[in-house]
Amino acid sequence: MCSTIPTTHLKFKPPNYFLKPPLHNHQIPVEKFAKTPNAHHHCIRLRCCKFSLLTTRASSDGSGQAEIFSAKKVSSPSDVETMKEISSSSSNDGYVSLFIRMLGLDKDPQDREQAVVALWKYSLGGKQCIDNIMKYHGTVNLIVNLLKSDSDSACEAASGLLRAISSINLYRDFVAESGAIEEMTALLTRSALSSDVKEQTICTLWNLSVDEKLSARITNSEILPLLIDYLEDEDMRVKEPAAGVLANLTLTQSNHNLIVELGVIPKLAKLLTADVEESKVVRKVARNALLELAKDEYNKILIMEEGLVLVPLIGAAAYKSFRPALYSWPSLPDGTKIEQSSKIPSRYGASELLLGLNIDTKDVDLEEAKKNAVIGRTQQQFLARIGAIEIEDGSKSDGESSSGQRLTTLLPWVDAVARLVLILGLEDESAIARAAESISDASISEHMRVSFKEAGAIKHLVQLINHPSEAVRLAVVRALDRLSISNHVCQTIEAEGVLNPLVNLLKQSNSETSHSLTSMIIDILARILDPSREMASSELTSRQTNAEGILVDSTFLSCLVDILKASNPNLQTKAASILDFIFTNEPCIEKLISSDIQSGLEAVFQQKSLIETEYDTEVNILELEEAGAAVSASSRLLTKLLDHQQFRQTVNSYNFTQLLRAILSSRIPLQFKNWVAACLVKLGSLSNRHLDIEDPINMEVTLYETIPRLIQQIKGSLSPQVQEAAVVELQRIISQGVVDSTRAVASEGGIFVLVEVLGNGSSKAVEASLGVLYNLSMDEENHAAIIAAGAVPVLRKLVNSQKPEWMLALRLLRNLPT
Repeated sequence: MCSTIPTTHLKFKPPNYFLKPPLHNHQIPVEKFAKTPNAHHHCIRLRCCKFSLLTTRASSDGSGQAEIFSAKKVSSPSDVETMKEISSSSSNDGYVSLFIRMLGLDKDPQDREQAVVALWKYSLGGKQCIDNIMKYHGTVNLIVNLLKSDSDSACEAASGLLRAISSINLYRDFVAESGAIEEMTALLTRSALSSDVKEQTICTLWNLSVDEKLSARITNSEILPLLIDYLEDEDMRVKEPAAGVLANLTLTQSNHNLIVELGVIPKLAKLLTADVEESKVVRKVARNALLELAKDEYNKILIMEEGLVLVPLIGAAAYKSFRPALYSWPSLPDGTKIEQSSKIPSRYGASELLLGLNIDTKDVDLEEAKKNAVIGRTQQQFLARIGAIEIEDGSKSDGESSSGQRLTTLLPWVDAVARLVLILGLEDESAIARAAESISDASISEHMRVSFKEAGAIKHLVQLINHPSEAVRLAVVRALDRLSISNHVCQTIEAEGVLNPLVNLLKQSNSETSHSLTSMIIDILARILDPSREMASSELTSRQTNAEGILVDSTFLSCLVDILKASNPNLQTKAASILDFIFTNEPCIEKLISSDIQSGLEAVFQQKSLIETEYDTEVNILELEEAGAAVSASSRLLTKLLDHQQFRQTVNSYNFTQLLRAILSSRIPLQFKNWVAACLVKLGSLSNRHLDIEDPINMEVTLYETIPRLIQQIKGSLSPQVQEAAVVELQRIISQGVVDSTRAVASEGGIFVLVEVLGNGSSKAVEASLGVLYNLSMDEENHAAIIAAGAVPVLRKLVNSQKPEWMLALRLLRNLPT
């Protein structure tokens, strides 16, 4: 059949060209040079000219045209004449029909391969050539069938032709409906496949993925894991379109979970963080894909765990207010000054111009975090000074898209930390607020919090607390809240003098301070003013000096008391802790009394979740834990207040006693009852005349706090000494005949714990355990539990061993129905 093909004096040699899908709905186009078909194909001569093609992108006007292919001007008069002949003659249409007939299933495989190669070359002429091919019904089906060929050349040409056809909006559905996606999936699953075939096949999928309906089919097929694996392919021609397809798939929100579950985030992040310089196209599509995935908070955390941080694009105009220190002694980003060495000044003054000559590098030993901070600051400040800081990220914008959406980019954490700190020093309020929000979002680990500290973010944030803009204040306090989670960073925040501006901000009226802002301020203050935190004497002295007069302000104390009265248990716990710290370090009993501290404490002890525990058995466990923490902190504060005579004269001891007794018998976790019991004992020792004789406080403390605590120590202690002491103490309580003490032991699961001690405890612990179990066996209701705990075999073993405690074991065994 090859002999019947008419020859011509010129070969059709398509050059490299850009093949791009339509640009609409922010779809990511194929920006890729297509590969020229292999040279080893049989030459198929057309009556056409030898000319180069250029492509120009057409705007999507709904006509279905994705691209306009225009011929490049040629200097040769013969080429111009031949080109006019082609445009006016319809002879080429006959050749197209001939080649399409050669694609038939009944034709020789070699002829089919030559035909598809010729059509692929012809399609490079642009939309008009593709229209000529698509005039013949069934053409796409024949092309798709060639994807099953064993020849790589045929598969490459078929995929390349489908790529050209799918670049036109009008024909994209024809390609999909012909089963191209399924055939290309089967093609890509072959074990041995050349990069040329992969390139053309994946680029076709890139074109198809522009359509949301077709992207859903791609997502639900077996090809998605393959595309993710291709992100690690060594050939950029394969890696680039694979990233492009995935970027288009991420534009559909429903695809996110499946794509993330297959592990796409680490591989896309590697394209942006790898030391090897990747192509600009693959970096761009990878960044766009990750930005789409980052719209989900969980995905955002996964992305930041890979070393990438979201950074706002604020526009080049915002950086004009950046004023670097042109002549100053070198210092680290966190403000630490570098010591000047005692070198002799240079003869011609070079040491005064180049300050680095005065530093002895042998004495400078920087930590890794400080080195990264210096590198990041140097790079970002240099880019800002030359006006190129956002060029790579599309800096011609003003920080907002055409739809008004704020623009962001992704940077490696070293550059991101430095840029965010740089933005904090600008004048643009919106840029500062967005940078502070990004710092808050990025502070997900100790590593990132320390990195922001070393980069000098703390000083800027503390200074911005008094900013006139409410949006800036809110964002700054949120950033400080997230950073203060780290104890190391929290100390730096305190050293920068954060207490004064935070206290002043909290003292503002409720109309000016939002609830969320109040909550974050209390969180920061509670971490700084933690009464349980151990500090060196020098640190404590410095803290007292910095906080002198600020924390004992009457307005501030009133704000804390108001939080006790009206806030949720979490804030009540922190407010009580702050008041505890203030009162411990600087007694201010008169100001606390005037602030109505008694009403605040009563509000904590009368929480709804505590009252309903007697009746509602389905109270949320988390609510009980939060309420218990608030009660414990408030009980600790009340215990310390009762040490002062002035407070004892004004407090209603009887009311507090009744409230705490009710809490002691409630279902709050045991660890929160410790201070409740201590406070009850304190109240009882101060005012015995107000106690109910029939239900003494000491008995309730024993039943609801002491016995449960001892059983927990016996059960969970790893130390034999602690376990032994707990069993002995429990025996002492039971032997005193405290009412309902045996019932309390049984209800707390003490029987099983005591039987376990019989098998592995010390001699003294075994003896005490036998005494407690003997008292429990006096009540027949406990027999079943003792037997179920496996006491009988253990007791018989003790009796047979003739150890000192065998008589006690025998007495207990006789009490049981065995």
